[in-house]
Amino acid sequence: MVRQPGCQSTAYNNATVHCCLSKKITSLVKQKQTSTQFPEAAGYVGFANLPNQVHRKSVKKGFEFTLMVVGESGLGKSTLINSLFLTDLYPERYIPGAAEKIERTVQIEASTVEIEERGVKLRLTVVDTPGYGDAINSQDCFKTIIQYIDNQFERYLHDESGLNRRHIVDNRVHCCFYFISPFGHGLKPLDVEFMKAIHSKVNIVPVIAKADTLTLKERDRLKKRILDEIAEHGIRIYQLPDADSDEDEEFKEQTRILKASIPFSVIGSNQLIEVKGKKIRGRLYPWGVVEVENPEHNDFLKLRTMLVTHMQDLQEVTQDLHYENFRSERLKRPGRAVEEDMMDKDQILLQKEAEVKIMPCIMPFNLPNLSHGHWLNLPQGKHFDTSSTHSYKDALSC
Repeated sequence: MVRQPGCQSTAYNNATVHCCLSKKITSLVKQKQTSTQFPEAAGYVGFANLPNQVHRKSVKKGFEFTLMVVGESGLGKSTLINSLFLTDLYPERYIPGAAEKIERTVQIEASTVEIEERGVKLRLTVVDTPGYGDAINSQDCFKTIIQYIDNQFERYLHDESGLNRRHIVDNRVHCCFYFISPFGHGLKPLDVEFMKAIHSKVNIVPVIAKADTLTLKERDRLKKRILDEIAEHGIRIYQLPDADSDEDEEFKEQTRILKASIPFSVIGSNQLIEVKGKKIRGRLYPWGVVEVENPEHNDFLKLRTMLVTHMQDLQEVTQDLHYENFRSERLKRPGRAVEEDMMDKDQILLQKEAEVKIMPCIMPFNLPNLSHGHWLNLPQGKHFDTSSTHSYKDALSC
């Protein structure tokens, strides 16, 4: 039997190839395990990994956002909020009758819900203002809203000035959706006065409610008139930031479309309607169906895109502009609340120090009670009132 030439070398080469492949696979598996456990070790280790660290820390901490909705009753504020976030923030909402609205004043209702999407947690707080604009004389109806915004700034300033600043809950209002009625011919005097009163405290986003009551020409005409009146009265609304030059063309086009859509004309609905075998959210009319998430019917998708893509910018404008303005004004004229709080803390510290000083003097007498507001019998005929700061000063020399 004659051996074919090259058979041995072929077998040897096959064995070598199998050995190399097994080593390569083992190396890839180890590399994947290493990259899973230590993401920085798989690639470049350096300053380029700082954004990844910030991302992981931010995702672990979560985000906070407060949205305020202001407008007259019946404009669909609650329905729009439920449509935006696909949740029911008002499960037990009570709608008052006409007789109750006569004596009703503006109230503040804050609802908080935690939303999680792809591992990112958002603590969303929606502040509603029922009763706004319902009275015949609505001259002072927005003072409650302004007081609420200032109180949140004051609360954040107090927490920021305290000793423990690691876990500060940010309840400041980052954005305000102001609902404009589609049945008028522009802004009402109440709309102008309210927006002029809060445009330096919060980011205002004007919204035309119930856009399905307008034709396309009427909607465009109303938008133009509202923008002209806003500019005429010097009202500062939230301006979307310009796209950077290094951004892609798609993002630049999206920013341009969002800017051109202000004020947003929206429709809200939580009802599912079956159209051509597909279930969509919309409103059913005898002449057809108005789809909520159809950009040709209304600006609902544009409003949601603006809120989601510029949520961080809304927080930064609130922090760097509105809160800093409030903080500078507040520090120029410190109010009695902070002064009284500091005086109470100083008095408590002085009382504690006095109690420590006088304890060796009163221990031999075995007094049954040592509580504030009672007289203490001390040696040498001394009497001190624990509720008096001056008596504590005298007790320090005991």
